[in-house]
Amino acid sequence: MTIDEHQDWLVDFYKGRDWYHFSPMNRLVFLSEEIGELSRAVRTIELNGRDHPGDKVLTTDERMNNLKEELADCFDQLLIVSSQYGIRYSDLSNYSENKLKERFKTK
Repeated sequence: MTIDEHQDWLVDFYKGRDWYHFSPMNRLVFLSEEIGELSRAVRTIELNGRDHPGDKVLTTDERMNNLKEELADCFDQLLIVSSQYGIRYSDLSNYSENKLKERFKTK
């Protein structure tokens, strides 16, 4: 599945659950929550475990699965916001590549 296909699937999934109607501003709140969870996942990996004594110690596989989950959650929120503005992921990736190539031209 391409990322554009995933974006289409995700929009249908959200619409089917009546989640798509939340505004881009609301989506940014959801994204902020997900970024916090992503930060915790990265901290858990970098510190080789959580730093709160009451937290369960996770295996390496559990930590990596959690990282993937949180990265995907952040990515999906971005795809939904993009969709709400009529922007395809492929447009974003092309824009990013062109911007970076132009900004950091080699001499």
